Amino acid sequence: MGGRALHRALLVLALAGIGIAAYLTYVHYRGLSPICAIDAGCEKVQSSRYAKVGGVPVPLIGLIGYVAIFASLLVRGEAARLATAGMALGGFAFSVYLTGLELFEIHAICQWCVGSAIAMTSIALLATLRALRAPEDPLVEDELRIGLLAPEGEAA
Repeated sequence: MGGRALHRALLVLALAGIGIAAYLTYVHYRGLSPICAIDAGCEKVQSSRYAKVGGVPVPLIGLIGYVAIFASLLVRGEAARLATAGMALGGFAFSVYLTGLELFEIHAICQWCVGSAIAMTSIALLATLRALRAPEDPLVEDELRIGLLAPEGEAA
């Protein structure tokens, strides 16, 4: 997968995560039951004692994390790639923890949580690959193509 395709995939996955987390955050603050095709598992997870961390709803934490990852994808450079990978790996670790709680403590599965875990796992894998490979930054490639930047060693 080329640098541009990798970047686009990460943007799409981050937007999917934002959508899931925004929906669950909305449901939480409106006091609604989430739409769930799996025997009320989502409601059981959302109403469990594990649905908040330090008083903050888990979906809001996820929303903030996905927005931060998305924002980091709009910044060019190696530091931004490393920040994206770091946040994604942190999000992945949190997803593993939450999935463990679903399976072994809550004894219910939330389809939205599974979707979020899949999105975050995918982001973590792709962002780590992107950081290790350090491909050409698509944002820089676009600026070079349209003449906003001069190639290295040349004056603009």
